[in-house]
Amino acid sequence: MTENLDARRLDAPTLAGQYQPGEVEQRRYEQWVADGRFRASAESERQPFTIVIPPPNVTGSLHMGHALDHTVQDALVRRKRMQGFEALWLPGMDHAGIATQNVVERQLAAQGLSRHDLGREKFVERVWQWKAESGGAILGQMRRLGDSVDWDRERFTMDEGLSRAVQTMFKKLYDDGLIYRANRIINWCPRCLTALSDIEVEHSDDDGELVSIRYSDDVVVATTRAETMLGDTAVAVHPDDERYRHLIGTEVELPLTGRRIPIVGDAHVDPSFGTGMVKVTPAHDPNDFEIGQRHDLPALTVMDERGVITAPGPFQGLDRFEARPAIVAALREQGRIVAEKRPYVHAVGHCSRCRTTVEPRLSLQWFVNTSPLAKAAGDAVRDGRVRIEPAELAKRYFAWVDNMHDWCISRQLWWGHRIPVWYGPDGEVVCVGPDEEPPTGAGWHQDEDVLDTWFSSGLWPFSTLGWPEQTPDLAKFYPTSVLVTGYDILFFWVARMMMFGLYAMDGKQPFDVIALHGMVRDEHGKKMSKSFGNVVDPLDWIDRYGADATRFTLARGANPGGDVPVSEEWCQGSRNFCNKLWNATRFALINGAHASGPMPTADKLSTVDRWILSRLAHVTAEVDEQFEAYEFAKVCDLLYHFAWDDVCDWYVELSKPVLAGGGEAAEVTRRVLGHVLDHLLRLLHPVIPFVTDELWTALTGGETLLTAAWPAADRALVDDAAEAEVATLQRVVTEVRRFRSDQGLRPTQRVAARLDGLAGAGVAAHEPLIRSLARLDAAGDDFQASATLAMPGEVSVALDTRGSIDVAAERARLTKDRAAAEKEAGQARAKLDNPAFVGKAPEPVVAKIRQRLAVAEADLARIDAALEALPS
Repeated sequence: MTENLDARRLDAPTLAGQYQPGEVEQRRYEQWVADGRFRASAESERQPFTIVIPPPNVTGSLHMGHALDHTVQDALVRRKRMQGFEALWLPGMDHAGIATQNVVERQLAAQGLSRHDLGREKFVERVWQWKAESGGAILGQMRRLGDSVDWDRERFTMDEGLSRAVQTMFKKLYDDGLIYRANRIINWCPRCLTALSDIEVEHSDDDGELVSIRYSDDVVVATTRAETMLGDTAVAVHPDDERYRHLIGTEVELPLTGRRIPIVGDAHVDPSFGTGMVKVTPAHDPNDFEIGQRHDLPALTVMDERGVITAPGPFQGLDRFEARPAIVAALREQGRIVAEKRPYVHAVGHCSRCRTTVEPRLSLQWFVNTSPLAKAAGDAVRDGRVRIEPAELAKRYFAWVDNMHDWCISRQLWWGHRIPVWYGPDGEVVCVGPDEEPPTGAGWHQDEDVLDTWFSSGLWPFSTLGWPEQTPDLAKFYPTSVLVTGYDILFFWVARMMMFGLYAMDGKQPFDVIALHGMVRDEHGKKMSKSFGNVVDPLDWIDRYGADATRFTLARGANPGGDVPVSEEWCQGSRNFCNKLWNATRFALINGAHASGPMPTADKLSTVDRWILSRLAHVTAEVDEQFEAYEFAKVCDLLYHFAWDDVCDWYVELSKPVLAGGGEAAEVTRRVLGHVLDHLLRLLHPVIPFVTDELWTALTGGETLLTAAWPAADRALVDDAAEAEVATLQRVVTEVRRFRSDQGLRPTQRVAARLDGLAGAGVAAHEPLIRSLARLDAAGDDFQASATLAMPGEVSVALDTRGSIDVAAERARLTKDRAAAEKEAGQARAKLDNPAFVGKAPEPVVAKIRQRLAVAEADLARIDAALEALPS
């Protein structure tokens, strides 16, 4: 047996003294890719598991939101791969219409050019050139994070196959009467000169003004956008408002214009808001547009696409923000201003790309009739075909799909999928499919607009698998298994994929589960923002702490639907966790631990061996349960405490005397230690793949953890008696260690002690282990107890600390510590007893003070106990 051990020690790979992520991660990842470990096959007979990656923008770089999203997806895919599924994680990028066009236009502007100088065809060629040279930086960053995606299947929303899918979908919707062209109010960016989707508009509370204007003695309206009054075509009141019912059907003169406009009754008006009267500008406000439709009001456009006033008169040619004060001044001069409030804080929409204030604008655009599509999307969740995790967010989903407006899909850009509609010289309109020839001849021309980026990404779960062709990939991997994404785009991207997937795939859902996570925030719960100075670059953490530490930090905060707070300190802790695993495995290898051959029979196992195997069985079952519930934070917490507490702090320490003693007991412990580490590394691999693969291959000699079997919980190993017995041992050792720490004893300093009651507590056999871990020597003839510790279960430990500590010096140290703790507690109490502080300070600040008080009070109790235990 000694010869076998020596041979194993000689053959065991040598691990460095400390884990260095930079020396492992790139090497491991390149080997995984070279060996084809991430590839999935449609010909496989194994059960499929599919995730299509939410496509990042081609202009983008990896941010914390991506890092969280990809960590969670990778963990799911790696686990399923180990469970024997044919796991496909499909990567790709979005062409990001507005963002990409802006990037290239800025490059041209630096050369004194515009896209119009190049012309459409040359400009699009320039964008493709930029993509080839500079786009897609995020793909390399995904590799650094460890994404186990099938790189052979990488897609781009404007590649040939996906462009064909987009044209097919447009044609199908058009032919079914679900796409139409109409004048409607849309979000318009006067800087980007294009319509915007709802998700491309970011709202913020801005300082503005609220001006009340007297149109006549009976009519007073309030507005935050005085410049739009030039386009008013009515004043509206609630039809049941007794104050104004008599005015319905009459007219009033619109100031500054001389036009007379009607007063209409409409239920949209809130009688309790302001004066109960609202100005109606159908061409420049979505609610006013609806009122205008109901009352057949004209829609007068008074601004051009750049936000410049076009209404004839003194304000023509002024920018909207120049016209606003000029119009108010003119009204004030006429005595028509009733009230002015500045600042008036209200929600204002901004273009997410350039931060320009968005202008509601009446415009001829293409729309999708979402009513039947949205109903199908709602029904798929209601009837259980699709499950939303966490379930409570389903209400938000229904609130969106059940009240969805028609979707504006046209964008006034050159980069994107051009709308496949041709117009003829005599008003003809022809929609062309991918296998059809467009009409030719004099007067025919194609629509100038491109489709909203969300149109193509809405096809992502099935277009990436080959649709509209009936490919083996589509048959094997659709529906996809789970969509992992942030709750912030539940309404936008998720709803569109649901609508299009159900429509194109004959009612078959695009994914079985929608797993939603929250936003990454800083350690105080604040949103990460450049203006706050709290943005964290995940690549910086990867450089300093490694990809595994970054991933573990994010996953450990990922509760379903909840926001994820992170801090550099927590990432440092994750790095320390990886080092802890490294050191434990290194210790095991040095001491001959292995994972080969059969496990020892039950009669050969010690109580401590049976305890750790029982804990492993429990943890394995719990990890499986939490993975299936998408409770990644709980998965990480379970494995962290099992690895750090049970394995490293207890089992490894308890194994040292056994290993040092040699013989059959040591060989059993080597095999058990190897088995536990083997299974632990497998369980941790989905979240921290690099360090676990490096350690597991060293421990087992296997090729890679990627294809190793996922551990199954062995319920036969659950041993309640062993767990209770070791729990008693742990309590005894912990209490002695706490006493030693409070008394200022050095960790290596041994103390004479008498242990009583061990037999009654069922741990008499473990006295040598207790003494080894607690640094206790046997009581000699001159033993004199200076302190006695009472434990649960009638166990007591009497210690002779005479000569081990300088009592006077220790009393002085503890007294000094007590004074500091009392001062800290007093300061905290003073703040908490101050109603002004508690009432005005932010809740996190108050909570921190309460925590400081609790810590100080605990310190006082501990120090008082230590002082009382000192010899007199």
